[in-house]
Amino acid sequence: MSKEPFFKRFPWVLHLLVMLGISLVIVVLVFLFIRIYARQGEEYELPDVVGQNISQVTMADEIGLNYVIQDSIYRHGTEGGLILTQDPKGGSLVKRGRKVYVSVTAYTADDAVLPELAGLSVRQAVSELYGVGLTVGRLKFVEDPYKNSVIDQSCRGKALYAGQPVESGSVVDLTVGLGDGTGANVVPFVIGKTADKARRDILSVSLNVGKEHFSGVKDKAKAVVYRQEPDYTGVSKYPYGTEVELWYTDADEQEVNRMITEFKVDSSKIIAVDPNLIDDGRPTPEQIEAQDDWAW
Repeated sequence: MSKEPFFKRFPWVLHLLVMLGISLVIVVLVFLFIRIYARQGEEYELPDVVGQNISQVTMADEIGLNYVIQDSIYRHGTEGGLILTQDPKGGSLVKRGRKVYVSVTAYTADDAVLPELAGLSVRQAVSELYGVGLTVGRLKFVEDPYKNSVIDQSCRGKALYAGQPVESGSVVDLTVGLGDGTGANVVPFVIGKTADKARRDILSVSLNVGKEHFSGVKDKAKAVVYRQEPDYTGVSKYPYGTEVELWYTDADEQEVNRMITEFKVDSSKIIAVDPNLIDDGRPTPEQIEAQDDWAW
C-alpha cells in the first residue's frame, strides 16, 4: 500500500510554505519600491550657482533640480535674474527633484518710500534706508550744532523729502551735522566681509567708503575684503567722514577664516591696549558706541 503524498497528509505545511513565499515576495517588492522612490544611491553634488542667471541655470540643469525663487531684490545697474543666495549651498549632496531655494536680482525696480531721516543719527539713518531697499552713498559733514545728526538727503544730486517714492536700490547721499568738530570713530573690522556688508559697517560709524579695488575678482557679489586702510586696531579713532579704502579677493570660507585668524594674531598687541588709558580729549570707544543715545 503506497503512502499518501506528504502534502496530502500535512496540507497545513503546504499552506504555510505558500504564505511564507507570498510574504517574501511582498517584502522584496516593498524594498524595491522604497529604493526606487527614495532614489537611494542616486545622490549628486549640487553646483554652486550664485552669480549665475536663473534662466541659464535651469536650462543647463542635468539632474532634475527644482529651483524655487523665494525672494527678489532690485540692484541698480545689475541685470535681473542673477542668483544672490542658494539653499542648500553648492557642494551639498542632493537627489533628483530636490528643491533649491534661491534669491535673485529683480528685473524691475519697485518704488520705495523714503523714510523720515532728519534728526536721526547716521547709524539709525543707514539702518532705515537699507530696511526699505535703498543704500547709502556718501556722508557729507557740514557745520551744524547737532553732531552726527542727519540734516538732508539727496539722490544723484537732487534733494529728496520724506515720503517721496524712490526707485528701489537707489543710492542716497546724506548731509550730516558736524557739531563742535570733534566727532571721531573707530574704523570697523571688515576683513572677510562682502562689499555690501563692509560698506554698511563703515557708513554706520559715520565714516565713508573710499576707493574699492576689485583687481582679479571674478564675482564682485561674492568677493570679500582682504585688506583695509586705515587698518582696524580697536583703539585708533578717525574724524567723521574719513575714507576707508578696501581691497577685495575671491576666497572661500576656509580662506576667509584663515585671513581673519592671521589678522588677529598680527594685531593682538594693538587690540590688547586698553582704550581707556588713552586721553586725547575725545570720546571713549564706549561713548562712541552709545552715541545714538546721546542728547546733543
